Amino acid sequence: MQKPRPAPRAAGAGLRAWVELLRLPALFTVPGDALAGAAAAGARPNPRTLLAIGSSLCLYEAGMALNDWADRAEDTVDRPHRPLPSGRVKPAAALAAAGGLTLAGLALASRAGRRPLAVAGALAATVWSYDLVLKRTPAGPVAMAAARGLDLLLGGVTSGGDTRKAVPSALTLATHTLAVTTVSRHETQGGSPWAPLTALATTTALTWSLTHDPADRAGAPRASGPPPQNASTATAPTFRDPPPRPRGLTLDIATLSGALTTLYAVTSARPLLHAALNPSPPLTQRAVGGGIRAMIPLQAALAARSGAPVTALLTAALAPAARRFSRKVSVT
Repeated sequence: MQKPRPAPRAAGAGLRAWVELLRLPALFTVPGDALAGAAAAGARPNPRTLLAIGSSLCLYEAGMALNDWADRAEDTVDRPHRPLPSGRVKPAAALAAAGGLTLAGLALASRAGRRPLAVAGALAATVWSYDLVLKRTPAGPVAMAAARGLDLLLGGVTSGGDTRKAVPSALTLATHTLAVTTVSRHETQGGSPWAPLTALATTTALTWSLTHDPADRAGAPRASGPPPQNASTATAPTFRDPPPRPRGLTLDIATLSGALTTLYAVTSARPLLHAALNPSPPLTQRAVGGGIRAMIPLQAALAARSGAPVTALLTAALAPAARRFSRKVSVT
């Protein structure tokens, strides 16, 4: 009697290879970009926000597949276990996946209108430029930072808010991404402690700005001025001067923002300190992984500072899953 073929095992191995190629646990860090962008732009999450999240997920995974395709020769030496150099995924399949996912991301953004499509187009161009041209140049970390900032702005413009208000949050996320990407350039060879030390200083500066920024709407006092000249002027609501929130809600938002900022600092700073003390490849890779996971509490803190506690909590809820699955599949 002929033995059955081990098709399930082969199928499972193929699926595992694609999970590694696309670094699926890192996907948990993506939805928070659009959610934080919507909150910073003054919009509540809506069906258009889901389009931004879908577009971001597709473009992010396109970048992952394209990254390994572009690095396949280098990975043959430094990471022979990766899906492409090990032969578990064909280079042509990875490149086709990158192209298909890019088109899918742009198609989803186009459903929300021309402005979201324009931002998604700029994001896609930045991703492809980084992977194919800029990655090994001094402009590489800046390009990656720009991509993450654009991703947050995509959430703001797609959700229908004021995109200009989301720029400070986008710059904050981009600054963190710049620091993490700079460290990642040394994750296969190790090297100097200066990269993790610089990233640690960046984390400290961002933590300070998140807790002390005078423009923080969660806790900043309202400006005072001369009393109005008549009652009608005093009571007439305006778009630029919304009614103040109840004091209890303001305190809750400030507390939530502080807690999320602390979680961000701990998640990012601890592995960076270890990598600075011993800049070996394993500890450097762990620092990069910590920096990637730290994006979730950072996104949540930005949403809380924008006065969106529910959005902040929904974003923060992704952190345990990201940590759990990153133990099974590397996010770097």
